[in-house]
Amino acid sequence: MLGFGRKRLFSALLQVQKRPCQPSRDMRLVQFQTPHLEEPHLGLESGIGGGVIDLNTFDPTLPKTMMQFLEQGETALSMARRALATQLPVLPRSQVTFLAPVTRPEKVVCVGMNYADHCQEQNVRVPKEPIIFSKFSSSIVGPYDEIILPPESKEVDWEVELAVVIGRKGKHIKATDAMAHVAGFTVAHDVSARDWQMRRNGKQWLLGKTFDTFCPLGPALVTRDSIADPHNLKICCRVNGEVVQSSNTNQMVFKTEELIAWVSQFVTLYPGDIILTGTPPGVGVFRKPPVFLKKGDEVQCEIEEIGVIVNKVV
Repeated sequence: MLGFGRKRLFSALLQVQKRPCQPSRDMRLVQFQTPHLEEPHLGLESGIGGGVIDLNTFDPTLPKTMMQFLEQGETALSMARRALATQLPVLPRSQVTFLAPVTRPEKVVCVGMNYADHCQEQNVRVPKEPIIFSKFSSSIVGPYDEIILPPESKEVDWEVELAVVIGRKGKHIKATDAMAHVAGFTVAHDVSARDWQMRRNGKQWLLGKTFDTFCPLGPALVTRDSIADPHNLKICCRVNGEVVQSSNTNQMVFKTEELIAWVSQFVTLYPGDIILTGTPPGVGVFRKPPVFLKKGDEVQCEIEEIGVIVNKVV
């Protein structure tokens, strides 16, 4: 179990309110909305659970969407670094609505059975090659948005995942060069309708994975240079406060570099594309008896150094 959660978030919020001009040293890019803004803005989250620095107020020439920001590459990142190094006002978290850090990407690429301990849970062999599927980008919602139970499914399950966000276009990318194409990382919840994934639609996974609201993301895109080792992070999921998944990204069978090299053999990767890197053991479908999400449940997905997303099931 990770040492974060509601108490830590509340404590962080109090600290932000006491110290309104203390930016985090890490770059934590967010998309957000406030009641007085006509459209979403880009910002910097001032630490896990902290307030937000408005990048578009700091420099009105910066793009207002993450997709455009990533397309500008180093030019936009250098401006964000300047903002990070400057003592700027911090909007209290209570006044901000967090959006998904990336919305409307061209691709949401997913990886199946990519944790060794998750394979053990299913009593299946570790894959020799990455198992790739996808979600539609219309499934993406914000880090605190609701998950809507579709009437077409009675077996909706949880999956916490580390998500990689691509920052630079590439095709046939070598594993040794792959990290140069990564903008950063965020927390993803790969919500899954197991009946549609495992039994319906010819056992093709797509429909079971891509209902509306089935891809909460956030709260921030944490740039790759802000994370010491993305493959050594505690990762967990809680349902109604109970830990249901608890592992470490060091259990990943294929690491970020291998996944980017593999996927880019088949498709060109563009800035903003998202790769969900797989889930650890503890999902509901393999419990005895199986357990699925129901109306009123609250799911928390958390990854060390990145943050926590909290989604109510309705």
